[in-house]
Amino acid sequence: MGWFWADSVSSLAPETRPPRTVSKSDASPPPGCPMHKSSPFTPPPPPPTAALADGACPYVPPDATPSTAASKTPSAHPPTSSSSTSTLSRLNPLNYMPFELSQSRAKHQTIDLPTSREVSTIPKGDGSKWEYPSPQQMYNAMLRKGYTDTPQDAVESMVAVHNFLNEGAWAEIVEWERRFGRGLAHGWAECRRGEEGSRSGADITTDWTDAEIEQPKLLRFMGRPGEMTPKASVLQMLGKVYPARFGGEPPFDRHDWFVQRCTRDGTKKEVRYVIDYYSGPPEPTGEPVFYLDVRPAVDTPSAAIERAMRWGGDVWWRASGGSARGRGGSTWPSFGSS
Repeated sequence: MGWFWADSVSSLAPETRPPRTVSKSDASPPPGCPMHKSSPFTPPPPPPTAALADGACPYVPPDATPSTAASKTPSAHPPTSSSSTSTLSRLNPLNYMPFELSQSRAKHQTIDLPTSREVSTIPKGDGSKWEYPSPQQMYNAMLRKGYTDTPQDAVESMVAVHNFLNEGAWAEIVEWERRFGRGLAHGWAECRRGEEGSRSGADITTDWTDAEIEQPKLLRFMGRPGEMTPKASVLQMLGKVYPARFGGEPPFDRHDWFVQRCTRDGTKKEVRYVIDYYSGPPEPTGEPVFYLDVRPAVDTPSAAIERAMRWGGDVWWRASGGSARGRGGSTWPSFGSS
C-alpha cells in the first residue's frame, strides 16, 4: 500500500513496476511500519474548508485519522484563509498527513533514500491515476508522526509493500467489477463456474479489457483499522470455538474503498468495498505473504446477492465435482447474461 500527497504528476519519475508478486501473504510488515500500529481511535471531524489534494492514497496509516475523500475538487496546496493556522487545516484532508511533504534529507538521516515516485494503476474519478510517495517522503512522514526508530534501510521495502498491497486490492476489485458490472445475470454466468472461472484465479491483474463499459474508478477511501468488519469478527469468534479450522490472527488493517461502477447504458453508481488485510508467516525465501479479503459491503440488496452468488457458485462448483467436469458448466440453471 502507500501514501499519496498532492505533488504535481509532472514531477514524477518514469513509472516503475511493483515488486515481484507475492502470492497470498501473511508476513508482518518491516519493523517500524505504521501497519503495526492498529489502535482504536476517535476521529475528529474533517476541516470544513480544506480543499482536497490531487494524489492521496487509498492507504491511511492505522494510527492516522481516517477520512473520506473525493477527487472532484483537487488542490495541491493547503488552505490560505485565516483558518490555516489551525492544526487540521495544515493537513491533507485525504490522509491527515502534511501538505507537500518534503523530499529533503532528514536531519539525522545516514543513508540516501530515493526521491522518485511511482504512479499507480488505480484510476481516480477524473481519469488520472492515484500516485505513491517516494521512500524519502515516506521516511519524512513517519518521522513527523513519531516513528523515529524506523530503520532507514527498510523504508524502500516498506514503500514497495504498501504499493503492492494497494495494487493487489484494486485488482481484486476489478475482478468483482468484471463479474457484476454488466448486471446480476452476467455475474451469475461468471460465478456458477466457481473461482476456477475467475480471471483472477491464477494471475490477477488490474487490466480492464471491456471495451463497452468504462473502467471502474476509485473515488475516495476510508481507513478504519480500529473497527473490525462483521465478517472478521465472526471469524474471530469461530476461531475461539474451532481453533483448528478458523484460528488465526485478526486482520492488521481494514479499509473501505468507494468505487464508481459504470454500466453499459452509461449509468454510474457508487459501490463501497470492504478490505481486510491479513498477515502470516513469510515464504521460505523470506518474502512476506499477505491475504486480502476484498468484497462489496452489504449496503444494498444487490451487493448481498453479488456476494452470495460468488460464494455459493464456488461452493457448488467444488462440491458437485465441477473441476472433473471441466468447463462444461454447472448443473445449476443458467439465467443468461446481458
